[in-house]
Amino acid sequence: MSYVLLGRTIKNEYLSLAVLGTAFGGAFLATRGGPRRRPSRRRCSRRGRAEEEQFILNFIAEAEKESAVAAPAH
Repeated sequence: MSYVLLGRTIKNEYLSLAVLGTAFGGAFLATRGGPRRRPSRRRCSRRGRAEEEQFILNFIAEAEKESAVAAPAH
């Protein structure tokens, strides 16, 4: 059996394959997700770097003093 569409004869097999292909293809395209966004690379700010370095050095020095007081050397 076949159908006449737009003046052409089309077999049932081709119509069923077209319907299945459209259904599964549409479902695949609808569920594959959007474009993946890459995280933007931010440039490191050089401001405050000296202050940060000094803060870390002071923090380490204070931590070493506290550990020396808490645990006497043998």
